[in-house]
This record gives sequence, structure tokens and C-alpha cells, in this order.
Amino acid sequence: MEFKHISVLLDETIESLNIKPDGIYVDGTLGGGGHSLEICKHLGKKGKLIGLDQDMDAIAAATKRLVDYMDKVTIVHSNYQDIDSVLKGLSVGGVDGIVLDLGVSSYQLDNVERGFTYKEDTPLDMRMDQSIGITARDIVNDYSEMELFRVIRDYGEDGFAKNIAKHIVKARQDKPIETTGELNEIIKAAIPARVRQGTGHPSKKTFQAIRIELNHELDVLENSIDKMIDLLNPGGRLAIITFHSLEDRIVKSIFKRNMYPCICPPNFPVCTCGKVPKGTVITRKPIIPGTEELSINKRAKSSKLRVFEKTREMTT
Repeated sequence: MEFKHISVLLDETIESLNIKPDGIYVDGTLGGGGHSLEICKHLGKKGKLIGLDQDMDAIAAATKRLVDYMDKVTIVHSNYQDIDSVLKGLSVGGVDGIVLDLGVSSYQLDNVERGFTYKEDTPLDMRMDQSIGITARDIVNDYSEMELFRVIRDYGEDGFAKNIAKHIVKARQDKPIETTGELNEIIKAAIPARVRQGTGHPSKKTFQAIRIELNHELDVLENSIDKMIDLLNPGGRLAIITFHSLEDRIVKSIFKRNMYPCICPPNFPVCTCGKVPKGTVITRKPIIPGTEELSINKRAKSSKLRVFEKTREMTT
């Protein structure tokens, strides 16, 4: 299957990065290379792009798409949480911009063999990095009822999480749950028919929750933002595109903490904790897609872009 993915908030992201022709930039979620291609178009002879992705299909597609710019591109099979070790291995001390386009790509959703979709009956997989051993099937069949409830409640924000977990455990007592279609039917039975009507696909939240748990998406994000900010050169920018409230909440919170790091009690006349702001949140409110983009790409509907700029060097 051809790797197809429409880059969300593309123009807004490129503009927000404030690209310097001789700068070094990192695309931490390379995907099909859409954001990377536009970054490359803004780079001069000395500019460099480093692309990371844990999906080998994405790397193959991006390599093909960026073929005309490979003299300034380095692509690494890695999760963006390892950006510090990747840059160290490339002898790069700091970068001028980093972009993350989170979530699952259109290719991963549409390729039934990857087991992300609830619209087809396919083996439960959902691995973004297919080199890892555990799959969604393992979570569905091996997690306890309480663990399943926690995952669906916390990552899917589904009001029927308890009943869905109960139905999954009951169903697997007869035979292992092997496919997305089987899981669909179990979820459907756990949600009252009156609720299912007109509220979107009943499996959407549970599938999202299992995918997030399997790929440790929120933990990776939460553990990566601070070190990404530290890796920025003065004036460098970190642009992150999220697709649901859990991701956006993390980004918003950590950006704010890096802008206002002081932990002194409010009644202290002066700061004594010694924590210094690392930069500024450029987007006081998240940037969202316009009507034109939404008419072309419905999957952009829930996307939000937030941008942080590292403190610039003081001039005298």
C-alpha cells in the first residue's frame, strides 16, 4: 500500500518554526515527510534536517519523497523520545527547531494490515514500531479487568469503560480475541444502543486508548518535551501538533512550566527558588485548521498547534 498522509497545519507549522537557511531542524515524527519537505525547501546549502520515525514504512516513504534533498537530510529509525542520544550520535549539540506531528498517520489507519482501524476486520496489532513484540492483541487478552478499565477510562475517556472492560474479559474466557472485528462487537454490546446512535463509532475511544497504551504515547510525550526545549539553540522553536485533549493538555502544561518555572509561594516578595524561564510560549491559544484545510482533510478537525521559543541570547 502506498504511504499517503496529508500533513496537518503545514503552512502554520513552517511559519511558526521561523526557519533559518543555515539552521539545523528535527522532524521527530517524520511520517511521509510532508513537514520535512517544506522545511528542506527553506534551507540553504549549510542547512540540515534530521528526521526520526519508529515506523519503517514511514521512513521508506519519506526517503523517497525527500530524494532531491538527501544531501542535507539524515533519517534515523528511532522514537523521538531518544532525540538526545540521536543528536549526540550525530555530533549535534543544539538545533534551531523541532516539529512533532503526533498521533497515527492516515497510512497507518487506512492500511488494514497494521490493525489500527475499527472499520475493517483485521488482526489486532496497532504497533507504530513493528519491531516491538507486544501488540494490541496482548493488551486485550492479557490485561486484567482493572487494567483494561484504567486504560479505556484514562486514555479513551469513555464513560462506559468499566462495562467495556467487563465485556472484554468475559468474551476472552471462551476464546482469545484476535481481530478488530471481534473487539468491535464486544464494545458494541457493552454500550447501550440509545447511546451508540449519533455519537460516532462506538469503538473509537477504546481503540484510541489501546493504541496509546501499547505505544506509550503520552508517557513518551511527557518525558520528551523538557529535553527538547533544552536541545534548542537560543531563539529555536519547538512546534507540536496534537490530536486529542490528553496530548494537548500535556503540551500546554509543560510549555507553561518552562515559561513560568518559579515554585516559590505566591506571598514571597522575591523569587528564591532560582528557577529561570527557558523561553516563551508563542501560541497563547493553539493554532487550529481553517475551513479550507478542513474541507480538504477531515482528519485535521481535532488538530492543535502549540509553539515554544527558547530564550534568545541577550545582546549588549
